[in-house]
Amino acid sequence: MKIKIITFIIYLTFLSGLFGAVQKTIIFHSESMDRDISCIIVLPDKYDKTDNQYAVIYLLHGYSGNYRNWSDKSDLGNYADTYNIIIVCPDGGYNSWYLDSPMDLNSQYRTHVGKEVVHYIDQNYSTIAQRNSRAITGLSMGGHGALYLALEFPSVFGAAGSMSGVVDLKFTTTKYELGEKIGSFEQFPERWNQLSVICNAHKFKDSNTSLIIDCGVDDVFFESNRALHKILLELNIPHDYSEKPGGHYWRYWIKALDYQIMFFIQSFKQN
Repeated sequence: MKIKIITFIIYLTFLSGLFGAVQKTIIFHSESMDRDISCIIVLPDKYDKTDNQYAVIYLLHGYSGNYRNWSDKSDLGNYADTYNIIIVCPDGGYNSWYLDSPMDLNSQYRTHVGKEVVHYIDQNYSTIAQRNSRAITGLSMGGHGALYLALEFPSVFGAAGSMSGVVDLKFTTTKYELGEKIGSFEQFPERWNQLSVICNAHKFKDSNTSLIIDCGVDDVFFESNRALHKILLELNIPHDYSEKPGGHYWRYWIKALDYQIMFFIQSFKQN
């Protein structure tokens, strides 16, 4: 009986390799930083079985993380299969904040993620290469990055989200090596405003970007997320905002991702 059970488990494992989403690690050259950088792409089960083109969701990691974080913590393949989409997890460096750093030429992640990664994915995979079929979201540093890149590249991303995002960089003027990337707040206060999502929320007014913002009430960045929500309301900019019990940790982000992906799917269908 034990032999039969073991054989059955091996058979199921074999079948799971034949069916279901495929996750790949891609390494390609970044022209902006002149080095090879990795990212993960998750393709739905139907990808190689049809000639369809697919919408893409770009999923950004947080401070001190890397491109593997989301795939290690959540079942991205299930999302890809359930919604028949492609998911891409770029690498944003340990502390890039998804900015093109004027202080560090080896940290040009605005250009890398907003241009190079998107271009590579569209050139090498069967995507619907238009803004209304691209979404970008992320957690913490990646939440800032997603909203910031949506502002920087409104013709690229038609939908954007943030989970526990650092929407006001001035909240952390002495932490997370931000000063190393954009200069100290004392010397370059204008940069901190120019690069903070909360100071540029008005730019969403005419971009027609579908927005979703999510933050736990126990999160250290909760008040700044609520302040961003208030600004968007005052400017009459449509957005989905939620605050729920929870803090700055993976349990919260994994649950938040469920709702954000459903939001993006509805956004794709409406356009």
